[in-house]
Amino acid sequence: MTVNVKSILNISQVVAQSLIDRKCDHGSIVNLSSVASKIALKDHTAYCTSKAALDGLTRSMALELGEHKIRVNSLNPTVILTDMGRQGWSDVAKAGPLLQRIPLHRFGEVDECVNAVVFLLSDQSRFISGAHIPLDGGLLAT
Repeated sequence: MTVNVKSILNISQVVAQSLIDRKCDHGSIVNLSSVASKIALKDHTAYCTSKAALDGLTRSMALELGEHKIRVNSLNPTVILTDMGRQGWSDVAKAGPLLQRIPLHRFGEVDECVNAVVFLLSDQSRFISGAHIPLDGGLLAT
């Protein structure tokens, strides 16, 4: 909870206060959550719980900061193939069952995650706030 929720709350408070103090006409905060906030994963109780708490924090922040024209959303990816993701999910026996549940039958790439964050930070998403955007190849649709 300290890393996945409390640290994000603390940093977001500083960022939001800075935007308010500088009288910015709009702002955007994107929290990196996980599809694990929406589905249970065996042997990941603490992780799933902390990411669900982060989604709740995202909704509350969107409500509270909206009056200051600050949007708050979360991006909820499945496995993203960072160096750590490649290492942790390179075992076919481990990755196979999850890949079979993902309609696109693959994990996400780093640039796909970056592009989604850039979109949520941009004015192209200026009416999106309090949302949890899945980046999961359709996993949550199954």
